[in-house]
Amino acid sequence: MSETAKLTRGSIRGHLVGQTLPMIFGVAAIMSVGLIDAYFIGRLGAQELAAVSFIFPITIALSSLGVGVMVGINSVISRALGEGDVARAERRANFGAIFALATGVILGLALYLLLDPLFGLMQASDALLPLIREYMRPYALGLPVMLLQMGLNGVLRGQGEARKTSYVSLTFSIANWILDPILITGAFGIGGFGIAGAAYATIAGFFLAILVALWLIRGAQLQIHPATIRDCDVAASSKAILSVAGPAAFSNAINPIGLSVLTALLASQGEAAVAGFGAAGRLQSFAVVPLLALSGSIGAIVGQNWGARRADRARRAMWWSALFCLGYGTAIALVLFFTGDWFADFFTDDPAVIDEFSRYLAISVWGYAGFGLLIVANGALNAVDRAGFALTQSAVRVFLVMLPFGWLLRANWGSSAIYAAELCANLAGGALAAYVVWRVLRSGPEKRP
Repeated sequence: MSETAKLTRGSIRGHLVGQTLPMIFGVAAIMSVGLIDAYFIGRLGAQELAAVSFIFPITIALSSLGVGVMVGINSVISRALGEGDVARAERRANFGAIFALATGVILGLALYLLLDPLFGLMQASDALLPLIREYMRPYALGLPVMLLQMGLNGVLRGQGEARKTSYVSLTFSIANWILDPILITGAFGIGGFGIAGAAYATIAGFFLAILVALWLIRGAQLQIHPATIRDCDVAASSKAILSVAGPAAFSNAINPIGLSVLTALLASQGEAAVAGFGAAGRLQSFAVVPLLALSGSIGAIVGQNWGARRADRARRAMWWSALFCLGYGTAIALVLFFTGDWFADFFTDDPAVIDEFSRYLAISVWGYAGFGLLIVANGALNAVDRAGFALTQSAVRVFLVMLPFGWLLRANWGSSAIYAAELCANLAGGALAAYVVWRVLRSGPEKRP
């Protein structure tokens, strides 16, 4: 057993708590940025809030691609440490950071050039397109900064440095908390930039987070020394990261892609439905923070133990995680079911938007436990180099359940069909993911050559 992989020793439940708790604060801080963005943009008007509802699925999809890169880096590092090969782990950590930056440059240029066709496909109206461009153009140019920050977080996560990753996330969030009111609506005698101000605040936050991440990595086991890439097998490292990052990126992006299509379907129900759906989605993202944090922490625990050939510990980690998903998912569903109207008042005073906001929560919340099972199972599958399975079950959830359900029933159920489609997809996806991950973890790691 490797002495370099700290998560291969000690209590599994202790590691789950120790790795997940810091990430809860970090993920909560990041999700709070979405809520604060929605709050200040909502002060600009219902049209701006509707524009953000079109923007939100795209930014989440792009963030998901970044998360895929982060997961790929996390996976190769954690397994290398579990096997006791520190030198290989460090080479891939450095290569992963450069890989993330290059990916951000490519994605940013593509997004900038394809803005109008993309949002045209989503049925954004001519009135909303100028507002969408105001936000998305600077956001697209800032994508390399976002991807590099996520790559550095992958370097920390693979080592089991959950607390340090939470500090990076808090830096990003605090910068946005301070800059949002200044740059969006204006404060302290400074005129706001409107919806574009939210994008400027986001980019500034990612840049500051990179500086903090580089400083924290200096005290970690693996260091950032770009010169080590000279000794790195670029082809092998690219293949190792991409074998996980590619499927994981698409797996993470599939859900927001599905939400983008649902938003386009919902557009036929009016701007109030789109605005309510988008604002409630921001709240929902915050409500499932502990599940998202667990899905982020499970990778290092399962990956290190899988690399150390301790499949029994990997299975125990998944078992306790599944129990948490079921318990927390049910509890938070009850809370939001009874408080939907109260939260709606926080975002808007438009009665039509409030009605859609409350209806969405009343239906969708009962799928949170299933959603948690899905994303945590995907985190475990990515860690053991079974990202293809995670991609497949995510695709089944969206393309065989969510979208057909919403499309077929929209004419009769209206906006409720879209909300119910998400519920059914989460329940089906969670059941499938639980079955797949248990079968994989029971098989044990492949024998080394």
